[in-house]
Parts: sequence; C-alpha cells; structure tokens
Amino acid sequence: MKRGKKYKESAKKYNPVNNYELVEALTLVKSMAYAKFDETVDISVKLNLKKSQSVRDTVVLPHQFRGEKKVLVFCKPEKEKEAQEAGAAFVGADDLIEKVKGGWTDFDVAVATPDMMKEVGKLGMVLGRKGLMPNPKTGTVTFDLKGTLAELRKGRVEFRADKTGVIHLAVGKVSMEPGKVAENIQAVVTEIKRKRPVDVKGEFIQTVSVASSMGPGVWVAIRDQE
Repeated sequence: MKRGKKYKESAKKYNPVNNYELVEALTLVKSMAYAKFDETVDISVKLNLKKSQSVRDTVVLPHQFRGEKKVLVFCKPEKEKEAQEAGAAFVGADDLIEKVKGGWTDFDVAVATPDMMKEVGKLGMVLGRKGLMPNPKTGTVTFDLKGTLAELRKGRVEFRADKTGVIHLAVGKVSMEPGKVAENIQAVVTEIKRKRPVDVKGEFIQTVSVASSMGPGVWVAIRDQE
C-alpha cells in the first residue's frame, strides 16, 4: 500500500516491530497523529478462534468520546412512555417499522422489546446490512428499556470478531489523555477475555495494536492485557 509523506514522517517516531506498554503505545499514537481533525483511536485484537467460534458482546466504556447516540425503540404502546422518559430519540411500532422498511436509518442504535421482534425481524435487509438489527446477545432485545438506554447513553458499545478472528473497535480520540483511552481499552479486553470459548487451546489474545484513524499501528505488549 502506497503511503503519503505525512504518514511516512509520522512512522519514523517509533519502531514498528516493538511491543510497547499500553500507555506508552497510546502516547506514541497521539504523537504520530497528523490529520487536521481529531482522529479516532482504534484497537485491533487478534484472537485465537476456529472458524466455528465467534466472540460478540457489549461493553460500557469508562470514558465517552462521542456525542450522545440517537436510540430508536420498537415497542408496543404500553412501553412508549418508559422509552421516551429513558431518552429514546424515536419510539414506535408499526409506524417506525414501515419507515425503516423504506430505507430510513437516521439513528445510531435500535432497541426492541421481545414482543416486537417478529415484525422487526422482517427489517433484516435494511438493519442487518448496517449492523443495526436488535439482538439479544448485545442486550438490545429487552423489556428493560430504562436500564438498557441508560447504559447506551453512558457509552455502551458492541464488539465482535470478524471472519479472520479480529476485533476492531473505536476506543477514544487522539485529544483524550492516553490514560483514559487505556482505561477504555482495558475494559474492552476484560470483556473479550470473558467471552473466551471454553474449547480454545493456548493463548486466546494473540496480538493487540492501537492506531489513530490516519496513523500507523503500534503493537501493545500482550502481558499488559492478560
């Protein structure tokens, strides 16, 4: 891959084969960011998984770094007030289902009560492609709208391993203190370890790297995450 001049200059600040302590790695990422905007800090975690295994869950990050999420709630009329009082941006049933069916997805997270999933499930072509389909595994199919929306507004995010066994997740902004981004990463890694399949043999977390949106990746010493 051809790299630009700014990227190459930035990459001179570190050794690409070294494994760095977490805060040190994040400090390097911060120093190597060169874009005019506040770049996002991303983590990539390579897991030891078989093709038949998957890792997927949610985690509440200790330090928020994005604006408040717009949450849509599919629910019956008797739950609408709870959803609205909990801070949902959009609440409804058949009316919202029809709107989404037409291609509207101006929201960040979709939550549904279990009694709505028969109809919501028909929106797979729209919601599934954008990763917005409510799912019991990520806590977005629930009758506890108050508790769920409180966590989502605090910064609950979903993570999942892709087909190659890698989890990619945004964990902060370059403008944040490295220590706070480190705490977000530690929360993520703790949850990933909890989802370790029982039949995994050997090292579960194989590599961890951090990078800004435009900058080079920095390897993190695995022992810091174990």
